[in-house]
Amino acid sequence: MSARTKALAAAALAATLALAGCQAIKQGAAGIIASTGKVSREDAQSLVRTAEAVRSTFAEITEEEEYYIGRATAALILSKYTPYRNEALNAYVNVMGTVLAYNSDRPETYGGYHFLVLDTDEVNAMAAPGGFIFVTKGLVNRCGDEETLAAILAHEIGHVAERHGLQSIKKSRLLDAFKVIGSEASRQFNSEELAKVTGIFEGVLGDVVETLVERGYDRKFEYEADKLALSFTVRTGYSPGGLAEFLVGMEEHKPSGTAAGWFKTHPSPADRLARVKTETAALGAVPARLDVRTARFAEAVKNLR
Repeated sequence: MSARTKALAAAALAATLALAGCQAIKQGAAGIIASTGKVSREDAQSLVRTAEAVRSTFAEITEEEEYYIGRATAALILSKYTPYRNEALNAYVNVMGTVLAYNSDRPETYGGYHFLVLDTDEVNAMAAPGGFIFVTKGLVNRCGDEETLAAILAHEIGHVAERHGLQSIKKSRLLDAFKVIGSEASRQFNSEELAKVTGIFEGVLGDVVETLVERGYDRKFEYEADKLALSFTVRTGYSPGGLAEFLVGMEEHKPSGTAAGWFKTHPSPADRLARVKTETAALGAVPARLDVRTARFAEAVKNLR
């Protein structure tokens, strides 16, 4: 890992092990990253005092801990991609995303939902734990209207709602961390133990980032997020047809060579399309498309380049 990645992993370690109200959380991960890039002795002592916060399975990770894992994951994603400097478009995507999240099965997270457009022509979308959601400029360009973009955002919100990102963490890493720290909250880490725990949490972030950027979620998680996307869009008042239309478009533009971006991290569009059509039909009466939304989308993306 690079020095920047190690620093971010160290920040995630400090924040993840910290309980609500402790100084490590008050300072936040940004303050730790801004220091030497290593966990200081004071930080290590804080980690020891809150060692009982470590859980043996992802299901027991608190919302607060999930947020800090997600924030560090988001920072790593932003070390690979540049934010798209279009204030109006990002505001538009955030308003849409926030309304969709409000109508989801998980309307609130510890740190709230955050949406950002990435400045790359690669077609992709990613959801880090805790509500950090990214869509690429290339993906927005593939969307024909607001219904389609809403479906993509709702799909990513579905991943957050079901905590799919946390499920990509190898449970053995959390178990290893628990073994190293133990329950002796009064003692100090020695340098070897601190290095080992920091390494474990570098691995935790690596697991999540690899899933989002390189490997993709298991098919069952993608199918689940698709089903949730249909539900969330209809609750918000959108026509659910946008998801099927996006998948049709992606099937038509499948690369003939090595898969990249969305094609690398998502199941075949054709595999998902049949399910989505069946689930859409089962919804019965659904909201209609509105011209005002199509016009609003056109205005939001008019300067996209």
